[in-house]
Amino acid sequence: MVEGFYGRTWSGATRRDYAELMPAMGLNAYLYCPKADPYLRKQWQQHWPAAQWRALGTLATDFRERGLHFGVGLSPFALYRRYGAPERRQLREKAERIAALGGSLLAILFDDMPGDVPDLAQRQAEIVADIRHWFPDLRLLMCPTYYSLDPVLEKHFGAMPAGYWDELGAAIDVEVDIFWTGSKVCAERVGRQELLEIGARLRRPLTLWDNYPVNDGALRSKHLYTAPLAGREAGLGDALRGHFCNPMNQAWLSLPALRGLAELYGTATLPKDWEAQALGSDCWQHLQRDGRRFQEVGLDGLDAAARSRLAAEYAALPGAAAGEVAGWLRGEYTFDPACLTD
Repeated sequence: MVEGFYGRTWSGATRRDYAELMPAMGLNAYLYCPKADPYLRKQWQQHWPAAQWRALGTLATDFRERGLHFGVGLSPFALYRRYGAPERRQLREKAERIAALGGSLLAILFDDMPGDVPDLAQRQAEIVADIRHWFPDLRLLMCPTYYSLDPVLEKHFGAMPAGYWDELGAAIDVEVDIFWTGSKVCAERVGRQELLEIGARLRRPLTLWDNYPVNDGALRSKHLYTAPLAGREAGLGDALRGHFCNPMNQAWLSLPALRGLAELYGTATLPKDWEAQALGSDCWQHLQRDGRRFQEVGLDGLDAAARSRLAAEYAALPGAAAGEVAGWLRGEYTFDPACLTD
């Protein structure tokens, strides 16, 4: 899974809980890159404050000790506009800092940034090549600025330069993984042939950044996606190097959806009543009644009285998952306007 959403982030305790949960779920990799961490994006040149840095180190250890791949996704905002000697030095210092965490993954993310640069592919490839040269033992991933066929990307980030994907594929070492979200930023369906066609242009099997069950946008934040991941064609593994799911701001409520990721690849070994164990039997029972309405109708389909009544009902239940439902119903998970690609 990739913690790559906008808005309210998870707590350190919740991330540590995921280090315990993921092996049992049949999931094997975690990428830390919440958009709300300024030291990964707009303030990437700065190092984390001491307390936050220590927490990241502990988190990396928690995942490694459980046999999981751990990594960080760095979004050096618009670095490709100016990449001279001072910027190269800053990038190396930051990447060395991240590498000191001891993870096995490092992602360089150019998503959700202006892309109106004629030689965008070559500039991004140069940055990736430097990282590859400095840290040959890390598994390197990158996210293009145009990571989907969705026209919403050009609407917000400018017209994609001609030949961008073909040039990127030719310029970046084939050992580097490239993220792709599908035909849409939040794709309802993902097919094998589509992945093979784009993968051919990028000259490698793709790595799917699956924006399900993420709900950080203006529209999606009004919904809870608790149904297991669906709409992904069987046999995707032949067209992919990896498959990451981007969860919701509500960590515990994301678990049923993530179970579907493991089941897609046959790595899940969970009992049928696992959700009841993980979310609390009372909460899970209530979600059997309300989950479809929360997912398909959402907050806008509930009047104020219904939201208030349900919030009180879930708040009275034990467990973190029930608390997440109550908080969502009370409007505590407001979206970050920086999230443009709903």
